Order: sequence, then C-alpha cells, then structure tokens
Amino acid sequence: MKLLSLEHQLCSNPYPGRGIVIGKSGDGRYAVTAYFIMGRSENSRNRIFVEDGEGIRTQAYDPAKLSDPSLIIYAPVRVMGNKTIVTNGDQTDTIYVGMDQQQTFEQTLRSREFEPDAPNYTPRISGILHIEQGTYHYAMSILKSNNGDPASCCRYTFAYENPQNGEGRYIHTYMGDGNPLPSFEGEPEWVKIEGDIDAFSNRIWSCLNEANKVSLFVRYIDLSDGSYTTRICNKHQ
Repeated sequence: MKLLSLEHQLCSNPYPGRGIVIGKSGDGRYAVTAYFIMGRSENSRNRIFVEDGEGIRTQAYDPAKLSDPSLIIYAPVRVMGNKTIVTNGDQTDTIYVGMDQQQTFEQTLRSREFEPDAPNYTPRISGILHIEQGTYHYAMSILKSNNGDPASCCRYTFAYENPQNGEGRYIHTYMGDGNPLPSFEGEPEWVKIEGDIDAFSNRIWSCLNEANKVSLFVRYIDLSDGSYTTRICNKHQ
C-alpha cells in the first residue's frame, strides 16, 4: 500500500461524503482524529457541529429549514474514559452503550448496518481511539451493502496497533459523486498526518470541495495525559 497525501485524496474527490481520519502526529505526541461531513441537498447542508460535553453533535443551522432530522442529526463524537468514538451516524451511541456493557467495538456494531437511504445505502463508518498509560491503538469499521443489495450487509473491521508517527488511516462513505453514490471500496487509505492541529485542520478544510463541504471536527489528544485540543470549522458560522 502506498502512503498517500491526505490533501491530494481530499482535493481529487468532489464528494467523499463523510470521512474519518485517525492516526498519530508527526512528533509522536498526539493521537489525531478528524471527522467531516458534506452535503448535496439543502437539508444536509443546513448543519453545524457544536460541542456537547467532551464530544460533539450536529445541529440545524436554521431550524426552520430542517425538513428531515433522521440520518443527519446525531452525535458523531463521544468520549468514554480513555476511549474516543467517532462515527458518521447514531451508531456512536450504539458503540458507547455496548462497550459500557463490556462488548468489543466489533460486537457493538453487529446490531447495525448501512443507512436505509435507498438507492445509496450509505455505509456506516466508525472509529475508536484507545489511549492507556502512553500506549495507543485504534480501530475502524465500515458496514456497507453488498454492491447495492440491501438484503446483504458486508462488515469490515480494521485494527491498528502502535501507529507510526506522522501516519494515519482515512475512510469515507463514497468513492465520488454519482447517482446512486458509489460506496467506499477497500481498506482505509494510508495517509500522512502532518503539522500541528491548526495546520492540519486548515489543510483538510481548504481541500474539501467548496460547494459540498459542511463541517469539520479535529482533535489532538496528548498521549502523556489524555488532555486534548479541539478545532471545529462550520461553513455556516
């Protein structure tokens, strides 16, 4: 697998949909995660990220224009002790509750599948970062239809132990624009993680398609003590 430029992957795809990046900073000090959302419809674009405790949630920018809250209003990020959960839907809560009951990340998602938004059947993508006494590992998951067949759900989990400095993985819902939207294929892309939180956030935000981007969340978690710094970018400010 080739180590890719995250900026190139973002700039070359006008519609990756929703995306999760997880990795480690170049200096090795921080666990890094980012989550972005995009939209083609007025309902999807009418959103912002807002902080919610240690996590975030989506919120309608103009409540009067919110036509359908299902699939677009949820908590993408929740924190449970030394674990940070990042997803593209309400499966964030499924993972949180299941892990609180001693289930594994993979087990919690057995009760879920792709989104019921025919004909796209948007994949559910999820990630979890686990930091304990200076050690760090993470996992990512994708639940997708079997080549557009809603009768069959394909489940993939990818686990990464002792991630290397300046490297991460990037998974997104769509391979590009289309009708229906083509689901992500393969394993999460191997990408470079470069710069401090502001430089990293600015590069992602500037590379997302201007017409379609909606919101971005970035967090750097200090591996020595678990403290974190967060950045949120919203197209609607």
